[in-house]
Amino acid sequence: MGILQIGDTGAAVRMLQRQLTGKGYRCDANGIFDALTVRAVKAFQSQNLDQHGQPLVVDGAVGPLTQWSLNHRKPWIETTSAVDYTVMPKSGGTKLGRAALSAAIGEIEAGAGEVGGDNKGPFVAKYFAPARLGTGDPWCAAFLSWCFYSACNEKLDAMPFPYTVGARGVLAQLKKRGFAKGPGENYVPVPGDIVVWWRVSLAGWQGHTGLVHSVKDGMLYTIEGNRSPKVQGFSYVLSRMEKLLGFGHIP
Repeated sequence: MGILQIGDTGAAVRMLQRQLTGKGYRCDANGIFDALTVRAVKAFQSQNLDQHGQPLVVDGAVGPLTQWSLNHRKPWIETTSAVDYTVMPKSGGTKLGRAALSAAIGEIEAGAGEVGGDNKGPFVAKYFAPARLGTGDPWCAAFLSWCFYSACNEKLDAMPFPYTVGARGVLAQLKKRGFAKGPGENYVPVPGDIVVWWRVSLAGWQGHTGLVHSVKDGMLYTIEGNRSPKVQGFSYVLSRMEKLLGFGHIP
């Protein structure tokens, strides 16, 4: 199969559309590589990796690397870190934020992640259950919501934001309550804070989110779901946070 792109038609495009829909990136299986298909491809590319564990280029065209990613599970991302993500930071953060972080750490220790394919398995189902949704969609925000749901003794009305499966939706709700910190505010996040990135475009709808584990020596350490097939920790240079939409700090 060669490169598939906008304007192409036929059985290969229809197969692509069915694959995308099956992975939670919905488009019509009409055999026409239309604008809706481009949007679904870009959304998939923004949240998946190639066979080398590198982020896919978000261009809306389906070349060999995107084709590989569509046909295989997300590869494991091996990370090295100066912190132990399974250890709660000794200080910093609020009571609720630390409780949510504790829930996230527990999921790392439980080996939480996808089972049986992208966006599938009992752990993913657990994260979607309070929102009364099934598996199949990207689960980073569902995982974040579940951490705060767990921290609130599994009471939806006690959560600091509505349980959601949309990363940007989390930040929008936090902004309404005055709990959001913009990327230009020079805010230094603390354990249990929420971090939200944009995907594809700043003005678009796709996003990604995670929990702050700690900040040390200019590095931000996070716990995230759905960046790889499992819940795990990642690190970033705090002063060079690409695609950062903002942080959420729950009092």
